[in-house]
Amino acid sequence: MTDVIHGHIYDYPTYYDLVFGSDWKAEFEFLQACFEKHGPKKVERLFEPACGTGRLLIRLAEAGYKVAGNDLNPKAVDFCNKRFVRKGFEPAAVVGDMSDFRLKPKVHAAFNMINSFRHLATQAQAKSHLQCMADCLLKGGLYILGLHLTPTSGPRIEREEWSARRGNLAVISTLWSEELDLKQRNERVGMQFDVYTPTSHFQIVDEMSHRTWTAAQMKSLLASVPEFKILETYDFVYEIDTPVKIGKTTEDVVYVLQKQ
Repeated sequence: MTDVIHGHIYDYPTYYDLVFGSDWKAEFEFLQACFEKHGPKKVERLFEPACGTGRLLIRLAEAGYKVAGNDLNPKAVDFCNKRFVRKGFEPAAVVGDMSDFRLKPKVHAAFNMINSFRHLATQAQAKSHLQCMADCLLKGGLYILGLHLTPTSGPRIEREEWSARRGNLAVISTLWSEELDLKQRNERVGMQFDVYTPTSHFQIVDEMSHRTWTAAQMKSLLASVPEFKILETYDFVYEIDTPVKIGKTTEDVVYVLQKQ
């Protein structure tokens, strides 16, 4: 019989990092391409709000950038910092709220790639986050923000699955939409890790709420923070030479924002 743990996915950073950290290369290369194509002349200092386990921060640190991040989950921050110390770097992350923080010194670029923005439950929190991001960037700096929009036409993705293996440990991650309430701007999402070791199989099951954003709602939010200009939009294929135009059927989008 499979043991089932009802808990918070982010409280299990080893398994989270295996699943989402295994696909770091495409995002890493896309970020560097964005810095070169859209960024200021020299990008040196980077910041990641809701940095989690630091799966991208550590790669960027190894590439020579000066990096920092914050995250609300102390277990994820601890995992991230221990990883940095093992690699010979100073700890890079602090426990902090992505919608209420200050950062010194300011940075040349920042990024949040996989939907953490949708954890911000209210319009006020979302706007506060963008204002914090604008405040932490130097003039001309970039904020690269990735999220799932709610399409207003056509079907939407309601279930996704990823898997990864490291040695004798394998994890299958499944995410599905439980309930969508467009009036209340809330999507109830289920997430499950199936963890396999040589001697066991167990599941970690979680449920969380994501705020919904249509293309029009996101456009309106970004317009409310005049410090930012939308330079370009991409999708999760991360092809720097193939920007996308956002429409009613768009789901996966990466906004490249510039501090004015």
